[in-house]
Amino acid sequence: MSFRLSILTILIFGILQSATAQNDPVLFSVQNKPVHVSEFDYIYKKTNGEKADYSQKSLEEYLDLYIKFKLKVQRARDMQLDTIPALIKELSGYRRQLANSYLVDKEVTEKLVEEAYQRSLEEVDISHIMIKMPANPQPADTLMAYQKIMKAKAVLDSGKSFDAVASEFSEDDNSKNKGGRLGFFGAIFRPGFYEMESAAYRLQPGKYSSPVRTAAGYHIIKLNSKRPARNEVETAHILIRTEKGKNDDQQAATIDSLYNVLKNGGDFEKLAGQFSQHQQTAAKGGYIGFVSTNSPVEESFKDEVFKLKADNDFSKPFRSSVGWHIVRRISLKPAEAPEIAKRRLQTKIQNSAKGKAGKSSRQELAKQAMITKIKKDARFKENVNTKASMLAKIDSSYISHRWKKDLTDKSELFSFGNNMKYTVADFNEFSKTSSTRLRRNRNADPKMVATTVYEEFVDDSALKYEESQLENKYPEFKSLMREYEEGILLFEATKLQVWDKASTDSVGLAAFYASNPNKYQWKERAVVDLYTLRSGNESKVKDIVMMLGTGNTPEDILKVVNEGDKQILSIQEKEYERGRDENLDRIEWKKGAATSALKNNRTRSTSFMIVKDTKAPGVKTLDEARGYVIADYQDFLEKKWLEELRAAYKVETNDDVFKSLIK
Repeated sequence: MSFRLSILTILIFGILQSATAQNDPVLFSVQNKPVHVSEFDYIYKKTNGEKADYSQKSLEEYLDLYIKFKLKVQRARDMQLDTIPALIKELSGYRRQLANSYLVDKEVTEKLVEEAYQRSLEEVDISHIMIKMPANPQPADTLMAYQKIMKAKAVLDSGKSFDAVASEFSEDDNSKNKGGRLGFFGAIFRPGFYEMESAAYRLQPGKYSSPVRTAAGYHIIKLNSKRPARNEVETAHILIRTEKGKNDDQQAATIDSLYNVLKNGGDFEKLAGQFSQHQQTAAKGGYIGFVSTNSPVEESFKDEVFKLKADNDFSKPFRSSVGWHIVRRISLKPAEAPEIAKRRLQTKIQNSAKGKAGKSSRQELAKQAMITKIKKDARFKENVNTKASMLAKIDSSYISHRWKKDLTDKSELFSFGNNMKYTVADFNEFSKTSSTRLRRNRNADPKMVATTVYEEFVDDSALKYEESQLENKYPEFKSLMREYEEGILLFEATKLQVWDKASTDSVGLAAFYASNPNKYQWKERAVVDLYTLRSGNESKVKDIVMMLGTGNTPEDILKVVNEGDKQILSIQEKEYERGRDENLDRIEWKKGAATSALKNNRTRSTSFMIVKDTKAPGVKTLDEARGYVIADYQDFLEKKWLEELRAAYKVETNDDVFKSLIK
C-alpha cells in the first residue's frame, strides 16, 4: 500500500508540473534560471499601464529591458549582495509593511466598511446610563459594574422613565442631570465605543438597549431620534469670555457692538484678531477649522454653526458656557462620493486601536475573524494538558517586574501546519516582554493574567504563521516581494559597478573626457550683474539704470540705495549661456545693456540684469563639464557592464512563447 501511494504521488506531481508548464511556460532564462510568462506579463502591464498594447515592437523593447534587468540581478546574486545584513533588514521591513494589508479578513473588513458607511449617512441623538469601570478592571470590578447596570435595567423594565433612572444610577456626571442625554453623534464613534455605536444605530427612536460594554464601562443606550448626517463646516469665531455667576452686561454690550460693526461691513478676521479672547484662534483671524457633529464643542455652538446657510454668513451673538460668540461660516465640505467615503472609512477602521476594556473594536473583529480562519486552515492543535501544567506553575511573581522564573520546558503547547510548533519555553520568552503582564496591578489574579497572555501568544503566533505562507497563498504578494528584492539588488549592483565608479575613478573619467575633446562646448556667454530690489521698491529701477549711465559703479549704487543699512538692493554676478534666460536673450549682448525688470510673484521682489562682459564659444574644461561628463561616463560604464554580462551569462529565449504574447 505504501509503495502504491508513493508511485501515485509521483505520477500526480508529474501531471501537475506538466499542467503548470503548459499554463505558465518559460519565456526566457538567464544562466538557466527561468522567467515565466506570468512574471513577464505582470511586470510588463504594471510598467506600461495603458500603453501595454502587446504589439510586437512594444514586447520586443520590454523583453530586451527585462533581460538586461535580470542579467544585473544575476550578477548581484553572484556578488552575494543578497547576504548584506542592511539589505536583508530593509527587505524584511518592507515585507512586514506589505504583509499587514494581507493579514486582515477582507470579507469581514468589507462588511465593516459598508456598515460604517451606511451609518455615516445618519446621525443619532442618544442618552445613556453609565456605570464606570477602571482602565484595567479586575474580575471583581467587572462583576460589581455589571450588577449595578443590571439593577438599573430592571428598574427601567419596571416602567420608570429613562430620565429618572439616569439621574438615580448613572455615573456620568456630565449627563446624569440631563436625563442621561449626550446629544447627536455620527459614525464612526471613537475607538473603544463600537458597541455603543452599534446599539445606538440598531435601536428604534424611543427604545433603549440591553447593557453594552465599552472602554469606559457598562451602558444602557436610548435612541431619542435620528436625522440625515450634516456635512462639516469650516468655521471661525469671535469670543468674549464671561465669568460664571457674575453679571455679563459689559461682555454682552461688547459682542453686540462687534456684531453691529460686522453688519456694517467690518472685517471679521481683523475684529477677531483684535478683540477675540480665545488665544488659540485670535491670531488666526478666529479660525477654528472644520466643525462636525462629533466635534468636542458644545451642542449650542454646533447648532449655530450649522444654521449658517452660505459661505461668509455670520451668526447673531449667542452664549455658551465660556462666553459670548459670533461664528462665521467659511466653507461647507462637500459630500463625498460613496467610493471615496468608503476608502476613507476603511483606512480609519484599519488604523483603529483595540478597545481598552478588552471588548472588540472594529479592527479587532476583523483580526479575530482572520485568526479563526488561520487556525482552521492551518489545522491548529493545542496540547490542553501541557497548557494546564504550565499555568499551574504561575505564581504572584508573574505580574511583577521582578519575575525571572524561567519556564524552560520544551514540551509542545500548540502547532500550526506541519512545521510551526511552539513550546512552554517559547511562551516564557513571549511573557518576558508582554505589556499585558507588566501593566497588571498587584491585586490581579496571576493565573488569569497568564491565560490572557497565552491567548495573545496564540494570536501572535497565528499571524506569524500566516505571514510565512503569504508567498504561497497570494501570487501578487510573491510578485511584489520579488520585485522589491530584485530592485534592491539592482540598485546596489549598479551603484558599485557604475555610479560609484563614475564618481570616484578620476583616471578613467579624465581618459573618457580626453577621448571626446569636442563634445563639451560652451555657447556664447554673458557675464551680468543681477540687481534685486525688495518688495515695494520697484520705482527705484529707473534711478539705478540712470546712475549706471552716469558712470556710477555697483558699489556706489549699493551705498546710495541701501543708505542706513536698509538692505533694499542686492547685486550678484552671474554667468549665462545663450538660451538659458529668456529675458536676457531678448536684448543685444553688449556691455551696459539692461534687461527689462521682472517681478517675482512669490517674493514680490523686482530684478533686472546689466551685461558686464561676453565670452566667445569654447571648449569646457573637465571641471566645468564634470556633471555632464560623469553622466556620460555612467552610460558608457553601464553599456560596457552589460556587454560583460551578456558574455558571462547564457540567455535563452523561447521564440514560440514570445510570439504567443503578440496581439
